[in-house]
Amino acid sequence: MTHDVTNDGTNLDPWYNSYADRTAGLSASEVRALFAVASRPEVVSLAGGMPFVAALPPELIADAFERVMATQGLQALQYSSGQGVQSLRERILEVMELEGIRASVDDVVVTTGSQHALELVTKLFINPGDVVLAEGPSYVTAMVVFNSFQADINHVPMDEHGLIPEALRQAIARLTAAGKTIKFLYTIPSFSNPAGVTLSWERRLEILEICHSNDILVLEDNPYGLLYFDTPPPQAMRSVDEDGVVYLGTFSKTLAPGFRVGWALAPHAIREKLILANEAAVLSPSTFGQLMISEYLNTADWKAQINTFRTIYRERRDAMLAALAEYLPQLSWTVPRGGFYVWVTLPDYMDSKAMLPRAIKELVAYTPGTAFYADGSGRNNIRLSFCYPTPEFIREGIRRLSVVVNGELDLLNTFSQTSPLATIPLRQGIASPPANIG
Repeated sequence: MTHDVTNDGTNLDPWYNSYADRTAGLSASEVRALFAVASRPEVVSLAGGMPFVAALPPELIADAFERVMATQGLQALQYSSGQGVQSLRERILEVMELEGIRASVDDVVVTTGSQHALELVTKLFINPGDVVLAEGPSYVTAMVVFNSFQADINHVPMDEHGLIPEALRQAIARLTAAGKTIKFLYTIPSFSNPAGVTLSWERRLEILEICHSNDILVLEDNPYGLLYFDTPPPQAMRSVDEDGVVYLGTFSKTLAPGFRVGWALAPHAIREKLILANEAAVLSPSTFGQLMISEYLNTADWKAQINTFRTIYRERRDAMLAALAEYLPQLSWTVPRGGFYVWVTLPDYMDSKAMLPRAIKELVAYTPGTAFYADGSGRNNIRLSFCYPTPEFIREGIRRLSVVVNGELDLLNTFSQTSPLATIPLRQGIASPPANIG
């Protein structure tokens, strides 16, 4: 059904013609309506990246709440500064030390989740038409943010070692020759969302040098770095470059997303503008949430709790990989060493977005690969999340997914006008990412 557009808007939205141009970049997820169905309890959702907060002992939060209200109750219920409560910023330095970062408390800006920090940095740097370089594939909501500020998103391919430096050089040369203004490179170097791959140490140094030589800021988003399964990832890129990197962190994955507390660590001049932008957007981040997390970090064995999360997510990762090998051995997928996600490649003639309604009918949900590209790529990819379902539900979800995938393959083979479409069996559990991110 269509609706006429007039000078007064549409018959559904009378303000259609009054919106700012940048709102054209604000679009709902292509699968939001289906995810509303996927939230039903009978559906195994392998789509969302929700942390398993049930693993957090409730008494840790309850005890922190009681102490905060008994000793800092009036402060907790009041406004704070646009930079954030100093006691929390001091604790954030301790968290970042685990990633090799040494910094000043003055250069930390607390935000309403790291997503808010991402939005603030984008607001500070992007004019309409400016280029953002981003890994391909990249975090879906980052694409929404960049689009909302009318950025020109250019993806740089990845392989099993992360973003490819030579591809970055080529992209910069091509865009520069075309007269484009490149503002920053956005990267999730450790256990990336959605690919699950980790940027090697050698490449981190090389990419920093490439960006430094071309006056390109690096926006390093690191929500998963402490959630490694066997060995820690390489140290943060910010650990070796204080002036060319804005580092984004969050407590959503290592504590709980409901607090909505994240942060940015930025060079001094950028830090000052971030504080002003923070104040303009929210006046101040939640004092209550900041003091709760500060008290938790002061009194709880938070490193042991992170290790508990690691153990849970490793078990669920293993359950997903085993189920994929059993039920869908003809496909290929990444083997993440941390984080939340596995990136699966279907045969190149399959369409994961078109297949999703049939998956929902089989009571399993995933995220189509197209959600993670600004240019419509990723059609034959899906992201599977193992962080929230139990191992038993993960196994059942993959079994249901195999019914959908194999049914699609049978259908395509049946209606092919030539011989059956060939599939090339791949090694089970192949560790390298699929071709379209390599």
